[in-house]
Amino acid sequence: MRYRHLPTLTLALGVVLLVDVLRVFLPAVITIFGQAASTPAELLGAFALGWFVLALAAPALVRWVGARPVTLAAAVLLVAARLAVVGQPGGRLQLWLATAGLLAGLLWLAGVAATTDRPVPGLALGLALGALVHTALDTYQPPLGGAWASWLAAVGVAGLFLAGQARPAPPAGPGGARSWLLAGPALLLAGMVALSPAVARTATSYQFGLLRPHLGDDVGVATVPLLGPAPVAVAVGGFLLAALASPSRAATRWLAPTALVAGAVLFALERGELLLPAILLTAAGLGGCLASAGAADPLPATGGAAEPARAAGRRGYAVVAGMLLFAVAAVLYYAAYDLGHPNAGVPVAVAVLVAAVALTARPASGRAAPALPPVRTAACAALLTLLAAVVSDELLVASNRDGPPETVRVAAYNVRMGFGTDGRFDPDALARAVAGADVVALGEVDRGWLLNGGHDTLDLLAERLEMPYVFAPAADALWGDAVLSRWPLDEARTRPLPAVGAPTGAQALGVTVNFREGVRLAVVATHLQPPPGEEPVVQARAVADFALRYAAGRPLVVAGDLNTEPDAPAFAEFTRAGLVDALAPARPLPTSPADDPRQQIDHVLVTPGLAARDAVAPRGTASDHLPVAVTLTLPPAP
Repeated sequence: MRYRHLPTLTLALGVVLLVDVLRVFLPAVITIFGQAASTPAELLGAFALGWFVLALAAPALVRWVGARPVTLAAAVLLVAARLAVVGQPGGRLQLWLATAGLLAGLLWLAGVAATTDRPVPGLALGLALGALVHTALDTYQPPLGGAWASWLAAVGVAGLFLAGQARPAPPAGPGGARSWLLAGPALLLAGMVALSPAVARTATSYQFGLLRPHLGDDVGVATVPLLGPAPVAVAVGGFLLAALASPSRAATRWLAPTALVAGAVLFALERGELLLPAILLTAAGLGGCLASAGAADPLPATGGAAEPARAAGRRGYAVVAGMLLFAVAAVLYYAAYDLGHPNAGVPVAVAVLVAAVALTARPASGRAAPALPPVRTAACAALLTLLAAVVSDELLVASNRDGPPETVRVAAYNVRMGFGTDGRFDPDALARAVAGADVVALGEVDRGWLLNGGHDTLDLLAERLEMPYVFAPAADALWGDAVLSRWPLDEARTRPLPAVGAPTGAQALGVTVNFREGVRLAVVATHLQPPPGEEPVVQARAVADFALRYAAGRPLVVAGDLNTEPDAPAFAEFTRAGLVDALAPARPLPTSPADDPRQQIDHVLVTPGLAARDAVAPRGTASDHLPVAVTLTLPPAP
């Protein structure tokens, strides 16, 4: 019996809407409920997990009220929340709208599971379509009125979803629980690595960057890529081809689980040069594992007339349990950067679970392949994704065609992954905060964390400033520090800093700005992570030593969130090394927290030969820090 197209497409569109809501809910928990890290991490985790635990009651509600009325009501609420959260980009209302959308989505999944025993085609198409849309939007959908095309697309998807959901569902067989269990783990692996356009761009920026760092010193450094999200085309194509094809009954059925686990291991190693193979292996392996689970023999019907209700209940509990696994794994993985526990094994454990489910599935004899042609679907999706990547990508090339400058405006900004004090993700506001700067040192740069919505904050900001960049990882390959410049950059180097008890990693990134022949400026960007209740003295000493060695006598700027004040011991390590506080004439210059600045912890330090003037810390709430900016007079050419 051929699988019907309408339930598949309706499920796919619902998955797209649910993923969109999750991309708002997860960062809202951190930035709005979390109140800029003032809320204990344990309480954040309990708040996030509590809603998924509450959803365990959804299958009982479906059985009591009936699948159709519950599914229709939940679908309407999911659509309403999806449209509302973008129209309300920030604040507590956004948090509660996203929470309502999450609960509606989980209830909708439980209702759909009760009437669908073959969800894999719909789940796979939904994850792939979500990746395509996220790529076309350049990982960011502007708020209401910001981009009419994206809003028309969102309304169109919502309308088609509701129209399909209004149609009666075809009768379901007794199986499907195995496939529904994998919905949550598949969503996690797809959003974290396999089908993330932000991670794809970051992967290509490590291996195919346009700005070439100094040979031998570029390990771990990423630069502006050409067609950054292009690997998504290959990943989506491979994922769909594997997920919608009939699984092999031969020994090759081990290939997909092996590829999935191998990709997760490469991702867990947290090395930028391994991201690209991690994406491709995880995508193909995940698709193959879903296909194997979806083709498993249904459970035998032994309960007579009551068996369909029991099967529906099993599928409902399976899908909400799978989504609870998604939440637990996400919290465990990302909480490690606050609590300090090991987290590399989390994506590997999820991949092993998916692989085990796929390997224990017994291929169904005589079941027809899905009616959706997998090769054609995969090829079309890959082509559309590649076109979206080409359209959304911009080639950023630094130029000094306006002539050599006598002064350079330097800014330092801790962007907190792009989220403001009200929880609003607003790259336009970030760009306005450092407008006019020639060189910008960024801290807390996120390049694809699922927890933060899967945005490439660095690329979004670089496009708005029309400035190329160099990126260096700190916590992992997707989170760290960067330098942007209106002038050519080269000789990029990065040095990991001692952890000294802080769970989030730290590094020092050195780049050289080429203004004209004989005039070069060494810039070191860093974000010090102090031990709990202590000063980052050890890290400050390491940065000062690295910076002076890197500059090798050239004019030097050290900039970033140093988490120390001008009269503190860690700050003294820089002045003891001979650096000068470029912001001193404007002190006091508090920068944190942005909505009520009291601490002077963001700094620009220079070598004595660089005269500084016009130091400011412009007010704004695009991050939880204020940027600092200062104009430096360059020395004359020799």
